[in-house]
Amino acid sequence: MTTTVLIADDQAMVRTGFRMILSAEPDIEVVGEAVDGVEAVALARDLAPDVVLMDIRMPRLDGLGALRRISGPKVVVVTTFDDDDHVREALRHGASGFVLKTSGAALLVEAIRAAASGEALVSPAITVRLLRELAGRRREPRAVPLSPRELDVVLLVARGRTNAEVAHTLHVTVGTVKTHLAAVQAKLGARNRVEIAAWAWESGLLDARD
Repeated sequence: MTTTVLIADDQAMVRTGFRMILSAEPDIEVVGEAVDGVEAVALARDLAPDVVLMDIRMPRLDGLGALRRISGPKVVVVTTFDDDDHVREALRHGASGFVLKTSGAALLVEAIRAAASGEALVSPAITVRLLRELAGRRREPRAVPLSPRELDVVLLVARGRTNAEVAHTLHVTVGTVKTHLAAVQAKLGARNRVEIAAWAWESGLLDARD
């Protein structure tokens, strides 16, 4: 199955670089490029890509503003700025990933594949910093009726495991893991696995050293 991608970035060299990286992948197809947030919203509607790679700082409408107006495609924010407020804002509005442009081609491709499969990937350096911050201001967990198996899945996701890794650890299928995650998202009112992980850390379910 081919994952279609729209690239939104105001720098032509960046768009060209991303296209070259993604064109080398047999399961990824770049279907369009946008030079600002307004065009990104329009092309996301017209082209209906599976994933939008969205820069934050763009003219007319920035990436966070465009993110709030896009429904349907998964959005992976790709930026040179790792400001925590930007990360929280992006995830709060349903971004399926947050990757630094300095992270390298492999992580960029991994983030696209994760978003297309319903997962979310945040650059490791950002994830560790944010989750440790949440662990540092723990609060009493909300009374959420998770089953023992759902809790097992949540703890593994909060430690950064992919669906495949969770399935291998728990000796279940990837489909079963996705079913458990969908149930947990509904119970927590979470948008994605990143919000599930944040809830687990903030609730004190993991040790900050894990």
